[in-house]
Amino acid sequence: MRLKISHRTEYHYDTPVQYLLQRLRLMPSSGRTQTVGSWAIKVEGAREEVRFTDHFGNDTRLLSAESGYSAIVVEAAGEVTTHDTAGITGPHQGFAPLWLFAQQTQLTAAGEGIRELAGTVGQGTEIERLHTLMGAIRERVAYKPGTTSVVTPAEEALALKSGVCQDHSHIFIAAAGALGFPARYISGYLMMDAAVEQAASHAWAEAYVVGLGWVAFDPANCISPDERYVRVAMGRDYRDASPVSGILLGQAQERLAVTVTVEQ
Repeated sequence: MRLKISHRTEYHYDTPVQYLLQRLRLMPSSGRTQTVGSWAIKVEGAREEVRFTDHFGNDTRLLSAESGYSAIVVEAAGEVTTHDTAGITGPHQGFAPLWLFAQQTQLTAAGEGIRELAGTVGQGTEIERLHTLMGAIRERVAYKPGTTSVVTPAEEALALKSGVCQDHSHIFIAAAGALGFPARYISGYLMMDAAVEQAASHAWAEAYVVGLGWVAFDPANCISPDERYVRVAMGRDYRDASPVSGILLGQAQERLAVTVTVEQ
């Protein structure tokens, strides 16, 4: 499937910023599940300081803006041809060792609730158990924006029984880890059947299965990602793979607007 994607992020400040530094992870790469035809990142109100590939293999760019700017616009857009691989991403690659994805982070630490959830998975093949886990998360945690934030840990989101795709992904990673599977966080895009324009990018998780490699699971939609998904960045949790993050010095108040369109 050939997808056309546009991701526009606008930051507006009530007074000119003193200093700002932003990190972008907005460049998808070609691989088993997708082929990038064209892609470009445009920036207004800031300048690119450095560009590098991080230890997870993500194309990473650092932007800076000094005193005088009151608005910054970042737009990533292009076309990607996707391939349905039944959720199988492939063997482990890159500088980050496999054992790193078996370690807990502040957002994916398994507490009593996560361990109880993992204990309900039961018997079966590794793939069957991971699919059971995905279904259990979708049943327990309703999709409800506004109940969590980007710093909400998996254990807290599970207790709240509500959240968004990043919470579903963190819970899956934490529970998969409790079951002995290395797991990681994926940020990217999803072509939705009901809407071309969206308010945010998407997120899901992958678990490592011996003999298959990395296998993707989207608990928010209770499916393994297919040709409607585009992978952009990965890491241990949201913080490692967030599309845009940064720091701001000064007293300026920030207003954020995000528009994402994904269409065939």
